[in-house]
Amino acid sequence: MKEDLVLPTPREAAAGASGEPLLVAEGLTKHFPVKGGFPVRRTVGQVQAVDGIDLTVHVGESFGLVGESGCGKSTTGRLITRLLEPTGGTISYRGRDITRASRRQLAPIRSEIQMIFQDPYSSLNPRQTVGKIISGPMEINGIDPAGGREKRVRELLEIVGLNPEHFNRFPHEFSGGQRQRIGVARALALEPKLIVADEPVSALDVSIQAQVVNLLQKVQEELGIAFLFIAHDLAVVRHFSQRVAVMYLGKVIEVGDRDSIYTRPRHPYTHALLSAVPEVNVTGGDESGRERIRLAGDVPSPINPPSGCRFRTRCWKAQDKCAAEEPPLVRLSGNRDGHLTACHFPEEPTIEAREQDIVLDPALAALEETDED
Repeated sequence: MKEDLVLPTPREAAAGASGEPLLVAEGLTKHFPVKGGFPVRRTVGQVQAVDGIDLTVHVGESFGLVGESGCGKSTTGRLITRLLEPTGGTISYRGRDITRASRRQLAPIRSEIQMIFQDPYSSLNPRQTVGKIISGPMEINGIDPAGGREKRVRELLEIVGLNPEHFNRFPHEFSGGQRQRIGVARALALEPKLIVADEPVSALDVSIQAQVVNLLQKVQEELGIAFLFIAHDLAVVRHFSQRVAVMYLGKVIEVGDRDSIYTRPRHPYTHALLSAVPEVNVTGGDESGRERIRLAGDVPSPINPPSGCRFRTRCWKAQDKCAAEEPPLVRLSGNRDGHLTACHFPEEPTIEAREQDIVLDPALAALEETDED
């Protein structure tokens, strides 16, 4: 008896058809000048927002980029979409260098790389109807889908879970979650190969976040679109992404698959980041199963970052070598293939509780000692 033919999903077909990466960023850098002086406004410094990062996003892949506020995640997303001009490094899309491509050279690529912005309120033109907002990219690129643009817009509204009859409504008539769905529909209008989602749920209520994330996951699986998912919510990134990169102060300090990063991290900062994730103890038992790390002070200024390893000023394992040499992003012994870490003295690959919590903040340590007494 002849076996039934099982067709792969679009994402599986896209990933299996070619093993080559979709987008590669090497040594990507963005420095913003700091102006000062009177009466002549001269450059007195540089904000090193992104400083030499390497990223690879494969066809049909969901790639997460995490880190605390101000680490350069959003700037990275805007560099990849060429909304910002890079200071240095290279960006290659489907094997083609687009780092210094002109507006005319970028025109055929613009439709394949789209962006979902963080704020659903300011990213939509309040003077345009939903139909105009979504069909605008098609008009600019001269795309006339079968059945007309209005029919395609109504189809997109249905795909993202909105009523096609909302075609003639204005953005102020929608909630935050609905506006973000409109933003997703606009990004899908040109059938892109890559979508950069810049914290797409951080401005939404918690009750709505899951709906939008599930929508993006459905879109990725059914249409085979690659995602660069930028967020500071570790739980959301773990749910959505297949691979994850961790950023700190303009640098990528660890890259690996989802399970490897969340259960076997090696960089001290990743350990500290994961230990800060709140967990609800529904059993009422002992909560000592997870490590607890509390760092001292704030993130250093990107205008004058520390020498060597940028995390060394807050790291409990820092030594002289950390100040003298910048650790390369490499695969450590014992790590699985593709798991890269930038640390001279990496941690053990576990997030289990330590014999003693790491508390670097002197005031917090003194307060806990007082409570124990």
